[in-house]
Amino acid sequence: MKILRFLLFPFAILYGIITAIRNWFFDIGLLKSTYFDVPVIAVGNLSVGGTGKTPQIEFLIRLLKNTHKIAVLSRGYKRKTTGFQIVNQKHTACDVGDEPLQFYKKFKNQAIISVDADRTNGITQLLKKQNPPEIILLDDAFQHRKVKASTYILLTKFDDLYINDYMLPTGNLREFRSGYKRANIIIVTKCPENLSEEKQQEIIRKIKPKTYQQVFFTAISYDENLKNTKENIEENNTNLTISALKNKNVLLVTGIANPNSLLTFLSKENIQFKHLKYPDHYDFTNNDIQKITSEFKELEAKNTSKNTIILTTEKDFMRLENRLKKLCYISIKSIFLKDEKRFSNLIQQEISKIKV
Repeated sequence: MKILRFLLFPFAILYGIITAIRNWFFDIGLLKSTYFDVPVIAVGNLSVGGTGKTPQIEFLIRLLKNTHKIAVLSRGYKRKTTGFQIVNQKHTACDVGDEPLQFYKKFKNQAIISVDADRTNGITQLLKKQNPPEIILLDDAFQHRKVKASTYILLTKFDDLYINDYMLPTGNLREFRSGYKRANIIIVTKCPENLSEEKQQEIIRKIKPKTYQQVFFTAISYDENLKNTKENIEENNTNLTISALKNKNVLLVTGIANPNSLLTFLSKENIQFKHLKYPDHYDFTNNDIQKITSEFKELEAKNTSKNTIILTTEKDFMRLENRLKKLCYISIKSIFLKDEKRFSNLIQQEISKIKV
């Protein structure tokens, strides 16, 4: 695969040139960007998938929900519906996408969760509501130049920084690295929690932020209590914890872009598991469900002295709920290694620049 990607390098250059021309057209006004008179915060990345956009959006919702009317607008990747939709309790992941459904289930009384591939139309529809949002969070919209956001947050993964990457299909970049200049804030995500100050400064020197850019470092925090919205999978009616997984047969099922952080975490916790890996946003078929169920039964038969469970991510749970028994998920949060208050103040400053 690496050799094939290297051979495709000329196509990567061509793709980069095409995206660069498109960005230049937006910069000089040949292609139109729409600006809205409300704070619009775009969260995204230069690469494809796996940088932690979902926990970062959730962090922003928690930060702002008590002081502002919040709306989240996502594309609704791989949904079966079209056009503008406001997520409600009747929707499934097929209707609106797994991430928007996850946002809704967590924050349905605290934020409006919506989807529209046309972000300009989506924002327009949100602002037409009787009680319109005061702040709009755009999920995965760094390259969506048709909307001119008031604040851009660029995410880049600690062990896969955009400065070390190449254009698709040789690498994973959606546009040339120079696109980072559009960001107001750069967050290095999925860092080790013990990342030294020296290493942080080394990364900042490599990134070479502009004078108008602030750089922050975050890590993933895993909730000790596992969740299942439909049934309690412990016989004694107590919460199942990560620590208790050491005494279980664990079948791990993931359909996310990069499960390595989760695999590393479980290994550090000395949890033994069998891993079934699927592509990002995977649409599980009935055959897949049968295979997972078969693997579950096989694992259960190998060690009857331990209870067997299926563990997945919160995003995957949105697509697997009601289709598998003894299914639970591990939820995550984005935590700042330092300067969380400075980040919060910076977001408030960015919001205050826009007169609503």
